[in-house]
Amino acid sequence: MAGAIAVAPRTGASVRVAVIGGGPGGLYAAALLKRLDPGREVTVWERNAPDDTFGFGVVLSDETLGGIEHADPVVYAALQDEFVRWDDIDIVHRGVRSTSGGHGFAALGRRRLLEILHERCRSLGVELRFRTEAPPAAELMTAYDLVVAADGVHSPTRAAYAEVFGPSVEEHRCRYIWLAADFAFDSFRFEIAETEHGVMQLHGYPYSRPSPDHHPSTGPSGPQNQFGASTVIVEMREEVWRAAGFADLDEQESVELCGKIFTDALGGRQLRSNKSTWTTFRTVVNDRWSHGNLVLLGDAAHTAHFSIGSGTKLAVEDALALAACLEERPTLDEALVAYEEERRPVVASTQRAARASLEWFENLGLYLHQPARQFAFNLLTRSRRVTHDNLRLRDPHFTAAVEREFGCPPGTPPMFTPFRLRGLTLRNRVVVSPMDMYSAVDGVPGDFHLVHLGARALGGAGLVMTEMVCVSAEGRITPGCAGLYSHRQADSWRRIIRFVHAQSPGTAIGVQLGHSGRKGSTKLMWEGMDEPLEEGNWPLVAASPIPYGPRSQTPRQLCRAQLTDIREQFAAAAWRAARCGFDLLELHCAHGYLLSGFLSPLTNRRTDVYGGSLERRLRFPLEVFDAVRAVWPEERPMTVRISATDWAEGGNTGDEGVAIARAFAAHGADAVDVSTGQVVADEQPEYGRSYQTPFADRIRHETGLPVIAVGAISSWDDVNSLILAGRTDLCALARPHLYDPHWTLHAAAEQGYEGPGVAWPGPYRAGSRRPQTGRVDAPKPRLSLGT
Repeated sequence: MAGAIAVAPRTGASVRVAVIGGGPGGLYAAALLKRLDPGREVTVWERNAPDDTFGFGVVLSDETLGGIEHADPVVYAALQDEFVRWDDIDIVHRGVRSTSGGHGFAALGRRRLLEILHERCRSLGVELRFRTEAPPAAELMTAYDLVVAADGVHSPTRAAYAEVFGPSVEEHRCRYIWLAADFAFDSFRFEIAETEHGVMQLHGYPYSRPSPDHHPSTGPSGPQNQFGASTVIVEMREEVWRAAGFADLDEQESVELCGKIFTDALGGRQLRSNKSTWTTFRTVVNDRWSHGNLVLLGDAAHTAHFSIGSGTKLAVEDALALAACLEERPTLDEALVAYEEERRPVVASTQRAARASLEWFENLGLYLHQPARQFAFNLLTRSRRVTHDNLRLRDPHFTAAVEREFGCPPGTPPMFTPFRLRGLTLRNRVVVSPMDMYSAVDGVPGDFHLVHLGARALGGAGLVMTEMVCVSAEGRITPGCAGLYSHRQADSWRRIIRFVHAQSPGTAIGVQLGHSGRKGSTKLMWEGMDEPLEEGNWPLVAASPIPYGPRSQTPRQLCRAQLTDIREQFAAAAWRAARCGFDLLELHCAHGYLLSGFLSPLTNRRTDVYGGSLERRLRFPLEVFDAVRAVWPEERPMTVRISATDWAEGGNTGDEGVAIARAFAAHGADAVDVSTGQVVADEQPEYGRSYQTPFADRIRHETGLPVIAVGAISSWDDVNSLILAGRTDLCALARPHLYDPHWTLHAAAEQGYEGPGVAWPGPYRAGSRRPQTGRVDAPKPRLSLGT
């Protein structure tokens, strides 16, 4: 029933709602709950005065505004009268301004937003108690039917019930400060300052229009309005902040120094503050959002970095969802469950995008060498929400200019540009990632492998990789794993390679060599991944005698003589691979297999020269690399797959990933295939779209080594975006190629591309256009000639 709340109201009394916190989320929730049921008693507690506010401008999306319009036309109309709207984003890097249009923003002053919500609450009969601390949540939960905790990122309510809500609060690496300028930027502006202390950035956007009787004037940084107001956020790494002396400055001194650093962006104008302090951003995540009749909302429940403009947006959307669920569900318990189920996926998606954006700005120094337009494209696509295709729709001229500077011939998507590794030129940037098929017999690849790899070669990728090919029978993961330790196996691989080279002459084929280590002697994947065999097990060896899982076999620690034998097994397999005709060789040093087991401190507990420091843990994998490189033809490239992080406490992190990549580069690796994890069973990966790409991005820019990005890359739009932004050189896709062996050909067709970098096999050429589906109304046939 409309307006119902599960907890029955006190006898003879109306439903009572307490809201802790008078920010936009709390106020909007109060107004909606009162509007939807005027009989509710709604009270808001706010510790500050009504005109106290922190921060300056608030950005809302069209999606959020649409929800507000539907839920409360009065508030929507008031906001419409106040909004400043603009389409452009300006990115100023090393004195060059790049402008991208078509983005669509709307902003207003935070104080004005609060005033509108105050007015709406009062008109509806909400009781607003300013300059008043809310009673303890436990007291309110007894006296009220519903308690909404909208008390911010430092929420005392959340802290009081931490054992229930299960909060996780992570502080990040940058310091930032909210300031304002008394003029309106004519766009959303990002400006980069490279100082003697390090790189700093300005995020600025207008939130108040100039008066109608004032006109634009031209300042040092281009056309700008004389009056109005803009939010200005200055951000930098903690170490840069300290080196620049901000830690020793008071508020006004900080404001003045920021103004001097960004004088060009400000046109020489001054900045102002409002009790502004330097702070670090905190990402808040909670296991639960409700407890009895208490529910978290906005920053109390979750936060997302300001660089995607989402804090107030998320809080307002929370209020909309909470009010709707209370209307739609018959009991409070059901309503609060529905509220969290509805909002949690949206918030999680936003937080993933916000983290990507936050980390991009934290690591801004990696990209300073990029040309201005590529740098701008990289910044615009940092959160993965804006992509190459999306940006091409918003601003085709800007996107075409970035493509032109990257080297794309007119009309050529970035993914179809060639890439050279040593003596091998790949016709495009798509790689069929190594995927274990577990379908070999005695290590011999058969007809299945011919069809599997042959189909994907015909599918148009620039490079097709084999599964991990084992260097010995004892080095197999499962009884179905392929090998290269016998002449029979080599003959079968030679047959597959001949087919690829003959039938898809533009496609290269590479082999990945590896040894299972402690993860061997297991069932086929579909019978029980990483589960030991019921019978027919073979003994396992590893860097240290540590089983992979509780039911796994304990491996023997390799002695020096055995290490020499395994090194020679790798070299022998590489020699066979060269004679077979493989175009590229990749050494598998990832995912917890033998060589990866040496690299991670979680799996290498040795006390000899092969254990201890990272330098010593690298020793054996590098010895194997050198032995393989020595027999692999000089003109053919050799890559290495690594796990750039173990996703586990005490294991390798991104820092070690960079060091490992740099070490292999020094020994002659032509590229690094950057994967993550699968080293220990109790890992905690941060899954999400393109979630491993930031590790490849970092390695590429810190080492200068070409990289292959992998991990949840599934669309051609993502491939184009990552390559054009300079975050990777090649993209390896696995599951998409299982779903569609001709993924690359179809990507070309869907983009309307038919030029170099992709070629349909002759027998398939008739299918190069997407077939029509469903009924198509064609012109009616002429039934008579008339007279």
